[in-house]
This record gives sequence, C-alpha cells and structure tokens, in this order.
Amino acid sequence: MRAMDQFKAMRTFVRVIDEGSFAGAARSLDVAPAVVTRVVAELEAHLGTRLINRTTRRIALTEIGEQYLERARTILTEVEEAEALASSAQREARGVVRLRVPPAFAVHRVAQLLPAFHKQYPNVTVEINAFGAVDDIDDSQDITILWKRGPLDGEFVARRLARSEVVLCAAPEYLDLHGRPSHPRELSTHKILIPPVSEMQNGLTFYRGVWSEGEPEAEAVSLVRPGPSPMSSLNTDVNYAGALAGLGIAGLPSFIAGDALVEQALERVLPEWQLFTFTLWACMPSRKHVPARTRALLEFLVSSFGGEDRDPWLEAAGCPTLDCEGSAASAQRIGDLAAHA
Repeated sequence: MRAMDQFKAMRTFVRVIDEGSFAGAARSLDVAPAVVTRVVAELEAHLGTRLINRTTRRIALTEIGEQYLERARTILTEVEEAEALASSAQREARGVVRLRVPPAFAVHRVAQLLPAFHKQYPNVTVEINAFGAVDDIDDSQDITILWKRGPLDGEFVARRLARSEVVLCAAPEYLDLHGRPSHPRELSTHKILIPPVSEMQNGLTFYRGVWSEGEPEAEAVSLVRPGPSPMSSLNTDVNYAGALAGLGIAGLPSFIAGDALVEQALERVLPEWQLFTFTLWACMPSRKHVPARTRALLEFLVSSFGGEDRDPWLEAAGCPTLDCEGSAASAQRIGDLAAHA
C-alpha cells in the first residue's frame, strides 16, 4: 500500500471509530458506505490483522485495533500540522529568501532597498550571496539577479527589473583640469579607467544617433586603445572609486554611477554617445509552489526598479542618452550589437 493510500486509510479508519459506524463515516466523508468498508478491509489486509470486530448492531475495536487507533491519531495529527505549516509558508511571508546577485548590484542597489522591504515584511530574512560574477541562474537560490546584453536562454521564470547603460564618467575636478571631450577620438589624450587590455581585445565601440525600424541612422566609432590607463581592473567598484578620486574617466553601469551623477560627484562624459546597455532580470528556477516570502521579494524588486525597458538611474540623474521617442528600441539595438561585437 502506497504511503498516500495508507494515510487515507488511516483517516477513514479513525473516522469510522469517531462516527461509531461505517455508514456514519461514509456520510461524513461524502463517499459510499461500500468505499469505507473496502478501504478499512484493505488496511487490515495490509497490516495482516483485524482492527475492528463487526456485528449487525455495533462495531468494536480489537486489542490491536485500540493500540493502532492511538498511534494513527498521533501520526495524523503530525501530518496535519506539517501540512498546515507548509500551507502557511505559501500564504504568509516569513523565513529566509536566498538571493544570488552580482556584488556591485548588491552593494549599490539591493542593500539600499532592504530597510523598506524589512519594514513591509519584518518576518523575512534576505540571505544575499554576492561572491562573484553571475553568468547564469543558480538553482540552489530562490532568486538570481542576472544582467544580460542579449536575450535570456533557459527554462526558468524571469522578470525584468530595468535597463542599465554603461556610461563614461569622471570627477568634475578631473574634467576641469584635463578638458571635456566632445568626440570619442579625443579620449586618446585622457586617462581611461578600463578593464585589463586582455579583456578588451575588441576595443570599444561608441554609437550616436537613433535606430529606426528599418536601417540604422547612427554613427559608430571604434577605438582599440581609447587612451592611457593609470589603473585597470575588472572590479567596477575599483574603477568607480578611481573616478571619484579624479584618477580618470571610467566606464560604469548607470546603476553604480547614478547616485554620484545626481549628487554631481561625477559628471557624464560624451553624453550623446552610447557604449552598450544590458537588462537586469530577477529569475527563479520554477513558478510552482513558490513560497510567499519569495514572491514578496520578487514583486518588491520589480516594483522598486520599475520592471520596464528603461534606465531609471540615468533618468533620475537627468542625463539619458536618447530622447523618449525611440529610446528603448535604439538602446536595445545598440545593446544587441555590442553583445555580438
């Protein structure tokens, strides 16, 4: 007898005793009396012993039946409590949510949101795993945040958070001293904070203009070596710190540079030109049996970042690259081209 069938048989047996008859149990369970009789008989056959002595007027437990009844009640109570606990977890947001997120996004954006999230969901703990680059969804985590320059590929649930553009930034003091370039080629005379040369084999390509539905109407400029580099690092926060310190011009995701742009601690360089954009996604392994705490965090993230194909950080700083008309399509087209460059 399978475990689920055995639990059903236990419940039927206990209901017969509680109702005092097979007919009473059948009415309570809304099944035919023959079904109750058959289920109890199958349970006795499975156990290899008689649990109930039947007469035309009444039923009576055997000695082993009394002992089995006591154990069955205990087991069924524990099962019901476990089911109630699991059901509560589906309805009530409480417990731990495991979030895998790129370190820079965790530091600059996710951590800032947690006070508001905790105020709304005080019984939920967000366990942040931000220990390196995130290239694909992590099945061991409840939610994985990815940033992708191309389309997503895989069998998982994905919700868009926002779009982020990589922009050139520098401290106003640096630009006051070294000048403000008006064309990408002028970067050759500036100090540039970029990843190591080995990671920049294709150089940098800048785009200017709006991409139409048909042919693109945009200018593209490619630079193999933009300019001298006083520092190179794959860590965007290191480049961010260097830019703030006046070390040179850095290419930074808008979600990192956004606050400094708003506060004018950094100034955008070549604001009419784009490098590339990427989309931030919140991903889950499955949409089945998602606990309330995971749903709560997912919806909170989508709501906080807008969930749209736009860059909220450049908009907040007042320096989006393109005007509203055609901006999403153009930015996506440039991002796709850069992804395959």
